[in-house]
Parts: sequence; structure tokens; C-alpha cells
Amino acid sequence: MYHLTNSELFELKKQLQNEQKFLKEHAGQDGSFGLSNSLREASGELSAYDNHPGDTATELYEREKDIALQENYEEHLNEVNKALVAMQQGTYGICRTCNTPIDYERLQAVPTTLYCKTHSPSQHSSDRRPIEEEFLAPPFGRTSMDERSEWTGFDGEDAWQIVASWGNSNSPAMSENRDVTSYDEMTIESDEADGYVEPFESFLATDLYGKQLSVVRNKAYHQYIHDGEGEALLEFDESQQDEY
Repeated sequence: MYHLTNSELFELKKQLQNEQKFLKEHAGQDGSFGLSNSLREASGELSAYDNHPGDTATELYEREKDIALQENYEEHLNEVNKALVAMQQGTYGICRTCNTPIDYERLQAVPTTLYCKTHSPSQHSSDRRPIEEEFLAPPFGRTSMDERSEWTGFDGEDAWQIVASWGNSNSPAMSENRDVTSYDEMTIESDEADGYVEPFESFLATDLYGKQLSVVRNKAYHQYIHDGEGEALLEFDESQQDEY
């Protein structure tokens, strides 16, 4: 036996029809939310090449918002139409999963629902993710070569390290590394070897012909000695100062 009275069905149908009317009236011009015009037409300019990056970002944001509104409008209107069709077929108010009556209070709150509270699809987290995440995976996008063991060249992560080395809004106190003493040590993998593989390669140098050896006592050198890895020949000897 149908559990909804005629008056309840009338009120719910009226609510759905009002929602349908509202969606159609507030869908923007021809329901496209401005998507029928290109960004160039929307801005009224022949070209956007000379625009400030901030202006271009604003236009892109507005276009993304238009797309989201369009998708939400189409999905909501589709739900309303399905509910009205279910009313015509006499299946409205019956859960499509378990075939049990849906509480009238729930239908009043969500008149477009075709499921009871237990089997509502909205209870499950959506697996849909922004398309930007697919493009940016792995970190630093498709330009990251960290997963390729044979790659030793410049990649996207290296580019970001250079940009970050010029500074950001963080201070050394906000770094995850508690031993940070300067802003130079705050970048990603700031201790990564740059231009050499073994630490001693950063402070040993030769002349053009590879004969005259010299030692540059930089930070890497002192750390090398401190860690007990340095040979005695690398330790500073004032009597041999002129040789270095």
C-alpha cells in the first residue's frame, strides 16, 4: 500500500516543480552560464597575450566557476526530473535499493531523493578528484624525474628548488628541520649535492691540466672532516699554507 497521502504527494510535487522552475530561470543565458562564449569574447579583447598574469588567472577562475555551476545545475535538474517521473510511474517515495517506504520527513527535506537514509549514495565519499591532481602527479608534475634512476639531469623539482631559494613567506622557525640556521637551508632537499656526487668533490679542485691539487675549505669540507671521513692530508697545515 502506498504510504504517502494525496496531500503529501501534492505538496512534494509542488516543491519539485518550483525547484524545476527556479533552476530553469536561474541557469543563465540559454543555460550555459556564459560557457557559450570564449574567454576572448567574454573579455572583449582580440588577444589575451598582453594581459597581466593576474588578470588571466581571474578569467580562468571565472571559467572554472562557470563549469562547476553548469555541472551542478545539470545534475540537480536531472534529479528533479527523475523524481517527477517517479511520481508519474507511482514509484516515488520507495527506496530503489531495498523497496522500503522513505520517511515523509526525509522527502520534505530532500524531495529529489529516490533512496532511503540507509542506502543514500551521498553517504559514500566521492572518488572524483580535480583533473589538476592527475596532471600534477607525481609531485612537480610530469617533469619530475625522481622515479627514474637513470636520470641525472635538471628536472621540475630542481626548478622549484631554485625558485624557493629566492625566499618565501616562511621563516626558519617554521621549517620541519629543527637544525636550520639560515634561509638557505629551508628549501626542499637543501643539503642535496649540486654539481657533484661525493662530498669531497665539492672542495677538491685541480688546475686546467689536472695536476695542481687545491683544497677549498668550505662548509662541506669542514663537515667532511667533522664526520671523520677526511684523510690526514686534507687537514689544514699552516706550514703548507702556501701550497693550497
